[in-house]
Amino acid sequence: MTGAAQEAAGCPVCGAPVLVGDSYCEACGHALNAPACVSCGAPAVDAEGYCERCGLRQPSGRDHVETTLDGGAAAVTDRGLRRPRNEDAVALVQAGDAVVVVVCDGVGSSPRADEASAAAAGTASAALAGGVSQAEAFGLAARAVAELATSPEDAPACTYVAAVVEPDGRVSLAWAGDSRAYWLPGGSGAPVPLTVDDTVATGEITAWLGADAGAVGPHVRTLVPPEPGLLLVCSDGLWRYLDGYAVPAAGTPVETARELLRHALDRGGQDNVTIALIPRGEVHD
Repeated sequence: MTGAAQEAAGCPVCGAPVLVGDSYCEACGHALNAPACVSCGAPAVDAEGYCERCGLRQPSGRDHVETTLDGGAAAVTDRGLRRPRNEDAVALVQAGDAVVVVVCDGVGSSPRADEASAAAAGTASAALAGGVSQAEAFGLAARAVAELATSPEDAPACTYVAAVVEPDGRVSLAWAGDSRAYWLPGGSGAPVPLTVDDTVATGEITAWLGADAGAVGPHVRTLVPPEPGLLLVCSDGLWRYLDGYAVPAAGTPVETARELLRHALDRGGQDNVTIALIPRGEVHD
């Protein structure tokens, strides 16, 4: 069979002729068995998940994930309606009689933001479950994110909020950036803010985790809520839609989390949405 007869379609990236059975384009080096892009359809997705034709970062298995614990605590994270992939991450773990949750929101202007949020949430939740302090867990998470950088121009970054709810009802919080924690007295109604954003008046964040973050430390707060309710920990994909919104009494924490997600999506779902709810006291039947 002649070379001409063996010619297949051109390379999806550069258009150069390729032969049936070739693994790579000899002109540009593109892998010819690459997955197809969900946007332009070209078999041109590279190993890091970017389409080499249109540039879109492909969706991941994190597009919608729900986690529940036996004690009722629940977390939901979702891609939302406008983003091609979910760059939020949440870790919800049982640590003896305590519950640990960490929510991180990948900074959209940074590369591989989803890797940053996953590294921070996983590292900090494991550390907090092991009994380290909030400040120590934050430092470990910050180091894990910083180590992802390969150069000053390739520095993944994320925001951070962590909570530990002890069996006696005491709640400790740590945060940097604009991911938030709220208290829901009785499990419904108007959320009461427990954190203050690291932002300027125009909305840009002034603190984050990443190799380019500089010397950043967490805000740390400890409180004992005076009545039963739900601790809400979330990314800005939810809280941007909470102003004036009364959280309905939707049943279990996971049902309330789903209702909050529906609210965010109904209001536009412009960003990734992450919601974690931890009950304190008898809130739901």
